[in-house]
Amino acid sequence: MASLKELKGRIASVKSTQKITKAKKMVAAAKLRKAQAAAEAARPYAARLEAVVASLAAKVSGDSAPKLLRGTGKDQVHLLVVMNSDRGLAGAFNSNIVKAARDKALSLQAEGKTVRFFLVGRKGRPVIARLFPGQIAEHYETTGLRDIGFVQARAIADQLMSMYDAGAFDVAHLFFSKFRSALVQEATGQQIVPVAPPADAPVASGAAVEYEPGEEEILADLLPRNIAIQIFKGLLENAASEQGASMTAMDNATRNAGDLISKLTIVYNRQRQAAITTELVEIIAGAEAL
Repeated sequence: MASLKELKGRIASVKSTQKITKAKKMVAAAKLRKAQAAAEAARPYAARLEAVVASLAAKVSGDSAPKLLRGTGKDQVHLLVVMNSDRGLAGAFNSNIVKAARDKALSLQAEGKTVRFFLVGRKGRPVIARLFPGQIAEHYETTGLRDIGFVQARAIADQLMSMYDAGAFDVAHLFFSKFRSALVQEATGQQIVPVAPPADAPVASGAAVEYEPGEEEILADLLPRNIAIQIFKGLLENAASEQGASMTAMDNATRNAGDLISKLTIVYNRQRQAAITTELVEIIAGAEAL
């Protein structure tokens, strides 16, 4: 059984930890407002751009379609773009994204496909390197960046385009955490190369529409931009999800620290009372002996 001095030290240590988790929770809550607003503001534009691309893609087929739309003609090599954070203390935020990517990779490998990884952020790197040794093709370093913006999304998209043009992969999937609320973040995967029309894309009306310039030229400009926008949306969703998960995790940690302090305080008071009682008994016994 721990001594009174040890218990007092443990209580002081847990109280210090509680102050840290409470401060971290407040910081995450403050950052969440800005990150959530940015993620929600990006959704309509990204969704509308997907719909425009789907509408144009329905009018283009065959060899005239851009490579980003028609693909390489095969789907043997799959590249999984996995977005993680650079910091911890965010609950299961990073592990859920890695699990979604892992399940997809195992499913593809079971079909005889070759899987490669493109990692954004450093938290998921050790796990994926252990589960899939030698399969990390590229990684994009975000350590030290205060805010993730479109510049980073464009850089990632350009790197993907270079790999695609070089024949490094046939299909690319993007994995990130979609922000629902501070309590709920949903690990999401979507195909970004070749560009797949969204599941809820509106059906073409069949009306005669002429484009100037032609559909192929418009798509050649829109498709790379759409990939960059989808990556940017993923980065923003990840940023909001990270802060929401961090706020929830730190709130739980603060509550758990409070419960532990209460339990340790009860044990401390009981031992202190027992020590006082023992001392009084010894004093009384000594006085009676006299």
